[in-house]
Amino acid sequence: MSLRDRIEACRRWTPEDYLPFLVADQEAWRQVGRIRKDFAPQLAPYAEVLDLGDEAIALNPRYEDFEARRAALREVALALHAAGLVRRWRDEDYAVHADWSEPPLLSLERSAVPLFGTCGQGIHVNGFVRRDDGLHLWVGRRAKDKATAPGKLDHIVAGGQPYGLTLRENLVKEGAEEASIPAELAARARPVGAISYITEMAEGLRHDLLYCYDLELPADFVPVCSDGEVEDFFLWPLDRVLEVLEAGDDFKFNVALVIIDFLIRRGVIGPERPDYPALAHGLRLPG
Repeated sequence: MSLRDRIEACRRWTPEDYLPFLVADQEAWRQVGRIRKDFAPQLAPYAEVLDLGDEAIALNPRYEDFEARRAALREVALALHAAGLVRRWRDEDYAVHADWSEPPLLSLERSAVPLFGTCGQGIHVNGFVRRDDGLHLWVGRRAKDKATAPGKLDHIVAGGQPYGLTLRENLVKEGAEEASIPAELAARARPVGAISYITEMAEGLRHDLLYCYDLELPADFVPVCSDGEVEDFFLWPLDRVLEVLEAGDDFKFNVALVIIDFLIRRGVIGPERPDYPALAHGLRLPG
């Protein structure tokens, strides 16, 4: 499985299969997501909340502010969960935006986000160590009971971005839970960009924006998972990381993209490769 295959795997969806999901904001309709046309009939019981049209699905405009929209869509999500259409309830909301430069229009239960095709945010941390023989990257193996990508390789720290926390607060929280990184050490993480993609998966449409951070760790630091979500950690030289990436799909699908970006920035993947332009440009959605 080539590195380009890893990127293409995060671009597999058919726009014609989806209807825009709209929310009214100050008398203007704003698109906040995408809902599969063949899933739309499952929303028919909630006609008081959602207006189902041939060209779009819209939250009823009588819900005029953030809290009203959030509460209305939460009731729909709870009903879908009871019907088995929303998987494990996380009781954690993601912000729902029409434009990232503007405040969110509402928030939505994390597990329901793919069904409504709204954009989810996350933080991913490249935790690396400098040694005499070059940079090494900490790699975690996800627990086998994880709902998503069980047993796959992951970053030392990565997680969804809940509504109500800043990115930095979430990074410190996830660092403590997943790798026992002290807050003062986690605070040294440096923002280095973002990865974005849209792809269709079993749970629905994954439209994600991943904020990437680099964190240089002391040579004697050893991560320890405290929340049970990571079963093991490995410290690999970057050549080994690239070898595993190119050999198959051992890394979680979106983690692979963030690591490709890291390897490009660190010069391990360079312009002498024929696929370099495709890799460099394929990590972010246009616009």
